This record gives sequence, C-alpha cells and structure tokens, in this order.
Amino acid sequence: MNQRPNGFKYTKAHVMYLSMWKDGSWDEGRLDPSDQLTISGLSTALHYGQECFEGLKAYRRQDGRVQLFRVIDNARRFQTSCERLMMPVFPVERFVEAVKMTVKANIDFVPPYGFRESLYIRPFMIGIGDNLGLRPAPMFLFSIIVSPVGSYFNGEVKPVDMVTTDYDRAAPNGMGHVKVGGNYAASMMSQVHARRAGYADAIFLDPKTHTKIEEAGAANFFGITKDGTYITPKSPSILNSITNRSLKYLAKEKLNMNVVEGEIFIDDLSHLEEAGACGTAAMITPIASVTHHEKKHIFPCHETMGPYTKKLYDLLSGIQYGDIDDPLDWVTIL
Repeated sequence: MNQRPNGFKYTKAHVMYLSMWKDGSWDEGRLDPSDQLTISGLSTALHYGQECFEGLKAYRRQDGRVQLFRVIDNARRFQTSCERLMMPVFPVERFVEAVKMTVKANIDFVPPYGFRESLYIRPFMIGIGDNLGLRPAPMFLFSIIVSPVGSYFNGEVKPVDMVTTDYDRAAPNGMGHVKVGGNYAASMMSQVHARRAGYADAIFLDPKTHTKIEEAGAANFFGITKDGTYITPKSPSILNSITNRSLKYLAKEKLNMNVVEGEIFIDDLSHLEEAGACGTAAMITPIASVTHHEKKHIFPCHETMGPYTKKLYDLLSGIQYGDIDDPLDWVTIL
C-alpha cells in the first residue's frame, strides 16, 4: 500500500473472497483478484432485497502483527441475518477462516500502527440466479471485500451535530435488528438531508411513537448521565451493535459504571452529560448536539470528548490495537 486511507473511502485491495451455495451446499471458496461480480439480472438480491452483510476490522499492532476484533461475534450475527432472510447460514468456523484468509492475502493494506486507521472488512451474502417470483433464490454468493479506512465522520474525533428525522429506519416488527441493506437504504434519504443541512448524521426515533431515540443511520446511540450511568436505547428494531456490546461491558467491568438499556426520550435529554454514536465504522463519535423539530439540545460535553466517553474510547481502541490486554478473548491475532 503506497498511501494512507482517505477517510472512509474504498481502495481496491489485492483480492476478495468468494464462495457459492448451490444444490444445498457451499463450495470450497476461493480468492479472486477482481472486485467485480457478474450475476443474473433476475437475482433476488436485485429485486427483493435478499441480501445481508457484516462489518468488522483488522488492526495493526505496535509489534507489527495484525489482529481481528470479535470476529466470532460477527459470524454469529451474520447467521442471524441469514436466517431472517431465508438464506443458508455460513458456518461460523468457515466465516472466521474466510476472514483470516482474505486479510492475510491483503495484509499490506492494513494501515500502520499509530494513526488509528484500520482495514475494513465487509462480508456479505446475496441471493443470485434466475428467479422471477417472490421466493428464496436458487443460489447464493458469499463474499468478503476489504479496504483500508480512516475515520467514518470526516476529520479527527470531535463532537458532531446530529438532527432527528421523521422517517423510520425500520418497522416495529421488521428487520431493524439484523444487518440488511434495506435498513440502510431506508436511512439514506434522512442521512443525505441531514448532511446537506450541515449535520453529521440523522437520528432515528422509535417507529411506534416517534418519542424515543433509537439510533443514528450508521451507528448505535449512547449517553452518559450526570451520575455517570451508561445508557443506551433498547428496542427490537435496533441493530445489536458489537461495538455497543463491548462498551457496555467495559463501562461496567472496567469503569464500575452503572449500565442501563432503556428509554431515552427526545424531548428530555437534560439528564445526559455526554452522548455518542458507536459502531464498527464510526467506532466512538461524540455527539455535541441533537436538533429535533428546530429545537437544538446541546450536551454539556460538546466542545471535546467527555471524560467518560474518552475513557471508553481509550479502552476500546487500546484493545483493538493491542495496547491493552484482551478481556474476554475478543482478539484474534493473525
């Protein structure tokens, strides 16, 4: 790799991973130097949205080695998404080995230690083959592509402004809890409108009442109360973020914080001292303010990352880059 990544933008690596499911079983899988796919124009992924994906990262350690973060959790969540969309599950062991194989083949694209950059890993599955009617596809393609990336939100880590949207990301009993493209397609208009208005992202409210914060378009939401409690929304239409799971554990076990999964009403944010968005792409991004129906709420910690958020950021990034001991076998060193 000749240059460092330019934010969260795609750079083609050496190879991608491909495996085909047909006649009830997966083939052995292979690495391919292309990043292009040729599929039937009648593929269910194109017409009926039968596809899902994951997102994880590989990190360069100070000793030069490369490690993955919670890859087994991504494999299990991927299986949940596949089951929800009537697609064949990809075995956890094969998922992990395919990720390892792909990263090793692209190892020189993992950015150097010290810049808080990483190799983004995108496993995905799509329904393919000739299929005109509404039914599961006759064939499925599992693939992994990678790209070196920097920060998801432009520039250095600093508090960003967000705005609520009146659109819904997912239905109350829909697919908000799984990682499927339709959820992100549904959030795209709100995100574009938010950015055009000068905000970093849109905040989605609960689809039933539009009174409670659920998540941002590309990340989970969390807050730190004035008494030091870590609070994050709990809802069946929110993606079960692996980053958020990690933060909840670190907040409770390493910082002795009270952790609550509960309701955060958009009209009452006064109890929050700090707020943030978290996810694989965003990592931890502090939120300076949330604007709702032209009323702007500014959090007390809005100029710099708040003290609790900073401690959580340092703990999580320290584990991901190998500077802090792995607490629960989260790390896989290649």
